[in-house]
Amino acid sequence: MESAIKTVVTTFLKSTKGKEDLNGGGFQNLVKKQLGGLMQDTNCSSAVKEMQSGLDANNDGKVSFQEYLTLIGYLASSLSASKTGATADAS
Repeated sequence: MESAIKTVVTTFLKSTKGKEDLNGGGFQNLVKKQLGGLMQDTNCSSAVKEMQSGLDANNDGKVSFQEYLTLIGYLASSLSASKTGATADAS
C-alpha cells in the first residue's frame, strides 16, 4: 500500500515538472502514458480535455493534486467494482 501511495504522488509530481498543478498538456500526457490500461479514449484529445474540465473543481484550467486524487479515487472504485461485480459510485 505504501508503495502505491508513493507511486501516485511521484507520478503527479513528475508530470507537473516542478509546478504546483498540471496544465492541459501535462494532464494529457499523464493520462495517455500512465492510465491507458484503465481508461478508454486516452488518445483522444477532446475526451481527455473533457475529463480535465470535469475534474477542475475551481475552474482554473489546471488539475491540482486534490483534483487528480478525485480521478484516482474514481478509477480505484471502478476497478474494485469490476473485480467484485458491483457498480462503481463516483461519489
